[in-house]
Amino acid sequence: MSGPALPPAPLARFGGRLATGLRDVTSDPAALDSTGFWAVAYDFEGRLTCARFDDVRPAPAPPRADGWLGPHPGSWHSSLDHAAYTEGVRRIREHIARGEVYQANLCRVLSATLPDPARSDIDALTGLLAHGNPAPYAGTLRLPGHGVEIATASPELYLRRDGDIVSSGPIKGTGRTEADLLEKDHAENVMIVDLVRNDLGQVCRTGSITVPDLCAVEKHPGLVHLVSTVQGTLREDAGWPELFHGTFPPGSVTGAPKSSALRIIAALERAPRGPYCGAVGWVDADRGEGELAVGIRTFWIDRTTADAPVLRFGTGAGITWESDPEREWAETELKAARLVAIASATGTN
Repeated sequence: MSGPALPPAPLARFGGRLATGLRDVTSDPAALDSTGFWAVAYDFEGRLTCARFDDVRPAPAPPRADGWLGPHPGSWHSSLDHAAYTEGVRRIREHIARGEVYQANLCRVLSATLPDPARSDIDALTGLLAHGNPAPYAGTLRLPGHGVEIATASPELYLRRDGDIVSSGPIKGTGRTEADLLEKDHAENVMIVDLVRNDLGQVCRTGSITVPDLCAVEKHPGLVHLVSTVQGTLREDAGWPELFHGTFPPGSVTGAPKSSALRIIAALERAPRGPYCGAVGWVDADRGEGELAVGIRTFWIDRTTADAPVLRFGTGAGITWESDPEREWAETELKAARLVAIASATGTN
């Protein structure tokens, strides 16, 4: 009789590259300024996982194989239902009216049990996402021995580093088409750009912060976003620890002022965000390069439950004074619908 199946080998897929041969894992961000190729997952609540791999080679997305059997489409549950979410929007507007915050991101986490643990390979889900929802910062990090199994189809850049040049690409403003974007969306984007400028200003040389693009319209499968670019030059004494300290969690998924927004959303949200709204990506320490996405449009597997592994996915919206609760709920539905449908399919479809 054969024994239980061995867990799949650790790997990472980012930027058209496949990394295998796990060497070491650390939670110390200073390691990203050392040597080697690292995959990075930074949970919204602050858990940092940096995994160094020995073998890195160009590789396409994995094929749509039978390693994935998704949840039943009707089995997903939300940490905030429609009533709780719209009430949360109204509560945030009350905080805005009192002058405590200008904008806050309200999120909910969708969860569903995976029906077959033997067909729950996060890399196979990555293949489905790559074919059904291509994204500029798509990737995978599979570290089963460390509780990290993430597949992202993120469209948003958290941090890109090329030597001492760093940039961020905050997204604020979402619609089915460009015609759906409102003045509220543009105002929200500009607000978050100011926040990101301030964050990067903590670690960049004085006078080096620029905004090469403001409120550019980007088209993605099923929706459009307003995207800006903020760029700066790192101080000589600043590296990845300082970058994280100054900018994490990303401003686009928290709010402004960030400290007030974090306090408010912590009181309203009922589930930890985990990798969602955190950061995921890669760092090549030898070249002084890296690219980390904001962990949106992101799935992760939780195997700590007793009965069966659970697949989770986060969705949210930025709330301002002009926000309509029903419209914000609809935005969270729009962001989730396509991806949840893909993950609920089988790998043979």
